[in-house]
Amino acid sequence: MMNALKADPRRRNLAILTAIAIVSIILAALGIWHQTVLTGTKTEAETVFPQLPGAVRKIARIHIVSKAHGVLDIKFNPQKGWVLPQHSNYPAGFEQLRSTVVGLAALQTIQPATSRPGWYGKIAVDAPPKGAGTLIELSDDKGQLLASLIMGKEIDIGDASGAAGIFIRKPGDKQAWLARSVFEPKSDAASWLDKNVIGIDQARIQEADVTPITGESFTVRREKPSDPDFNLAPIPASRELAYEGAADGVATAITGFTFDDVRPATDFDFSNAPRVVIRTFDGLVVTVKIVTQGPDFWATVYAEGAPGKPDAAREARAIDAHADGWAYKLPDYKGKLFMTTLDSLLKPATAKK
Repeated sequence: MMNALKADPRRRNLAILTAIAIVSIILAALGIWHQTVLTGTKTEAETVFPQLPGAVRKIARIHIVSKAHGVLDIKFNPQKGWVLPQHSNYPAGFEQLRSTVVGLAALQTIQPATSRPGWYGKIAVDAPPKGAGTLIELSDDKGQLLASLIMGKEIDIGDASGAAGIFIRKPGDKQAWLARSVFEPKSDAASWLDKNVIGIDQARIQEADVTPITGESFTVRREKPSDPDFNLAPIPASRELAYEGAADGVATAITGFTFDDVRPATDFDFSNAPRVVIRTFDGLVVTVKIVTQGPDFWATVYAEGAPGKPDAAREARAIDAHADGWAYKLPDYKGKLFMTTLDSLLKPATAKK
């Protein structure tokens, strides 16, 4: 059994989810019992999908439909693991997978809501894409449904553990319920993408070499990690920094790296793109190239270790294993930091007497 789990990453990950789901169900039951004690009301909690914990390892597809974001699929690929087919099979984040599967397994009803279809819209359990509800379906590799649910509005139920109340309805069932939920359903692709691409703390950054879209190339650098600000070079004659620390933004733009969407890098032309090369004190070198498409900023990330720095080389390989071949749509503020020009860091030429 143990060897089978090691050989199959899906089974290994979902085996973990099975254990978490069982614990979550117990905690959910305790939460409802605690709420009953506090309010003095009698609540007969029922698990919405009592068979799901035992079927977690069979899950091979998560199908989500919403009015706001349309159709989203997360599937298990034997060669790549969990991926998003509508996004060129980019890896899915395990945390969102865990949250959704365990959350559905732990979902427990609190009380009936309504069985009148005309009232579904008030609590957002009307079926998408026309209705405002979010449909979530779990199925196995043969297409057999393991769980199917329309999730609607959330409300505060005063749960001491932080769980929320959410209105739910099973497709084909007229009865809607108020349930206790330990997760928030996510129907947007951005929430499902694996964001674990690169993590560099600001204290590690030594310098950044910037080749902007316009103007001269420049470098921002500090001599030791304790230096609060980065120095700019070159500073043109008769010019000065716009303000103390003006160069820090582009130097540390790589920190907190996140993105809103992803596409194959071949969809863009990065051959003459502006770039920022970040070097850390411990030998990691990260090159970020940026292009724009309409109002959006798209970036590629490539890492390498400096000669004689084996730890940095290992970190670089891990980064490239995630980032190779992909272009990331950056948040607007992050894209603008990477596109910093030399002139934007300086006071206007006429400002100095």
